[in-house]
Amino acid sequence: MKKMTKNLAVLFLLLSGFIFTGCSEDEDPIIDKPQVENDELNGELNEDLTLDPSIEYKLTGSFEVLAGSTLTIPAGTKIVAEKGTENYIAIHQGADIVITGTQSNPVIMTSVNGAPGDWGGLVILGNGVTTEGVDVTAEVGGFKYGGTDNTDNSGTIEYLVIEGAGAQINADSQYNGLSLYAVGSGTTIRNIAILNGADDGVEFFGGAVSATELYLENNEDDSVDWTEGWNGTITNVYVLHTIEGFSTAIEADGVNNNPKIINFTAVSTIGGTALQFKKESGATFEGLSLSGYDTSVEMRDNGPVANVVIENNVANPEANYTVPATVNANAFTWINNRGSVASNILQGTVEGTVTLDPTTTYNLNSSYIVQDGGKLIIPAGTKIIARDGGTDVYIAVLKGGMIDIQGTETNPVVISSAEGNPGDWGGLTIVGDATTTEGVDAVAEVGGFVYGGNNDEDNSGSIKYLVISGTGAQINSESQYNGISFYAVGSGTTVENVAVLSGADDGVEFFGGTVSASNLYLENLEDDAVDWTEGWNGTVTNVYVNHTIDNFSTAVEADGANANPKLINFTAVSTTGGTALQFKKESGATISNLYLEGYETNVDMRDGGALTNVQIDGAGAAVDAAYDLGTKVDVSTWSWIEAEL
Repeated sequence: MKKMTKNLAVLFLLLSGFIFTGCSEDEDPIIDKPQVENDELNGELNEDLTLDPSIEYKLTGSFEVLAGSTLTIPAGTKIVAEKGTENYIAIHQGADIVITGTQSNPVIMTSVNGAPGDWGGLVILGNGVTTEGVDVTAEVGGFKYGGTDNTDNSGTIEYLVIEGAGAQINADSQYNGLSLYAVGSGTTIRNIAILNGADDGVEFFGGAVSATELYLENNEDDSVDWTEGWNGTITNVYVLHTIEGFSTAIEADGVNNNPKIINFTAVSTIGGTALQFKKESGATFEGLSLSGYDTSVEMRDNGPVANVVIENNVANPEANYTVPATVNANAFTWINNRGSVASNILQGTVEGTVTLDPTTTYNLNSSYIVQDGGKLIIPAGTKIIARDGGTDVYIAVLKGGMIDIQGTETNPVVISSAEGNPGDWGGLTIVGDATTTEGVDAVAEVGGFVYGGNNDEDNSGSIKYLVISGTGAQINSESQYNGISFYAVGSGTTVENVAVLSGADDGVEFFGGTVSASNLYLENLEDDAVDWTEGWNGTVTNVYVNHTIDNFSTAVEADGANANPKLINFTAVSTTGGTALQFKKESGATISNLYLEGYETNVDMRDGGALTNVQIDGAGAAVDAAYDLGTKVDVSTWSWIEAEL
C-alpha cells in the first residue's frame, strides 16, 4: 500500500512537470522550460506556452518555437522588441502559433519606436511545397522549410498588428513584417496589419497558405511579395503608400502558380509602381483598384502579360485601373495608428457628390475620375495644383458623371501645374453619351474611356470661368491629352468662359457630340487651339486665339465627316506666322465674323476637300482671302483669364 502511494505521488509529479533528478534547490530541472523570464522573450521554446495579456513582453533576442510546441498569444497582448537584427519570432516546421486577437483588442508586435527596420518580424516555416525543394534553408535565420504537404497547418493568426519590422540581415537580405516560408493551406491568417516595415509587408515563399483582411501601410519595399510558386489566395487587401522610395504594392517572382488576388485596393500619394511581375510570374485579380501610381502593371523581365489576368481580361499595362475602391480603409478601424490620404490630395474616384472647399489649395496627384452617378462640384475661387506627372495626372468625368465648375468673373477656378509648362499634366476629359461617327461605346485614345451613345441632349454638367494651364502630356507617339477633351458630350452641358493656356497639344478638342461653348481664350497651344472630329456639330461663340510661339499647328483643325458645326465671332492672331484654319478629309464648318491676323496660310484644305464645305461670312472659303475684315473679339474686359494659382 505504501509502495502504491509512493508511485502515485511520483506519477503526480511527472504529470505536473515538477520532478527533479539530482538537482539542488537552485538548479534547473531536467525538463526544458520556455525561455521566458518575467516579461522577456528569447531563446527556444520546446513546450506549449500561453502568454499573459496583462504583461507587456520584451523581445530581447530571437524567440523560436520548436517542432511540437504551440505558442498562444491571447487578445490584447503586446510584445515590444528591442532594436536589433537578432530580435524576431520564428515558428519552426511542426510548431504552431495561435494568435487570438479581437477587433477591440488586437495583438501588437512592435519595437520601442516603431521605426522601420528596428526588428526582424514574425517568421513562420511550414511543410508546404516550394519550387526550391524539401528542407530548404531560408535566407533569414538559416531555418529549414519546405516539404510535400500543401495542407500543412502552422496555426491561426487573427487581429495582429506588426510594426517597425524589416531589420537588415546583410547587403542582400532583410526580414519582412510577416515571412511565410512554405506555409500550408491549413493555416489561418486574417485581420493582419503590417505598418512601417523597412522591407516587405508580407512575403510568401512557396506554400499554399491564404490570407484575408490585410492592411499594409508604408512598407519600404513591397507590400505583398511572393516567389517560389506560392499559389494561395489573398482577399480584401488595402495598401497605403505615403512615403517616397517604396518598391511596389505587389512584387511577384519566379514561376506562375496563378495565385488569386480578390479585392485588392492600393493607394499611393507619391506615384510609384503598383504591380510588378518578374520572370514568368503572374496572378488572377478580381476587384482590383489602384489610385495614385505612375505605373499600374510592369512586366519587369518581359514575361508574358497573359499570365496576369485582371477582371477576366489580360492585363493592360497602359490602363490605370483607377476604379472605385473594392476595400475600404475604414474596415480597419481596429488599427489605432493607421495613416490616411491628406484631405487636400485629389486622386482616385468620385462617387456620389464631392464638393471641394475653395479655401483649400488642392494637389491633383494622379487621375481623379468622376464615376457614373458621381458629381464633382468645384466652387468659385478653388485652386488645384496638378503634379508634374505627365499622363498619370488628369481629371476625367465618365459617362453618367457630372462636373460643376462654379467660377465667376472675379473668382475663377484655376487648374494648373506649379510652373504651368506645356505637357506637365494631362488636362480635363469629359465623356458623354451623345452621337459620334465612331458609334456607341467607342474607346477613347486617353484613359481607355468608353464614350458615345444616342443622346445628343446628354448633360455632363457645367463649366464656368475656368483657367487651365500646362496640359497636353504625351501618351504615345500618336496621342496626347488636350486642355479639355470633349468625348461625345451632349448639348445639355454648359461650357462658358474658359481659358486654356500653354498646352503641349490642343486647347479644346471635340470628339463628336453636340456640346457648345462660348467665351474661349486659347493661348500658345503647341498643336491646335480648337480641334474637332467624329462629326461634332455644336457651336463655339466668341473665341480668341493668341499665338506668340513658333511651330504650333493651327488655330482650327477639323477632321472627318462634316456635320457643319458653327463658329461665331472667331478671332485668331499670330505673331509667328503659321496656319489659321485647316480642314482635313471632308470636314467643314459655318463661320460668322471671322478675323485672322498674322498667319501665312489662312485656309488649308489639307486633303483637297471641297471649299464649299467651309462657309465664311456667307460665302465658300477662299484659300487666298485675307479674312481681316471681321470684328475682333474684345478680350480687354476678360480679366479672369489672368488668374493664377
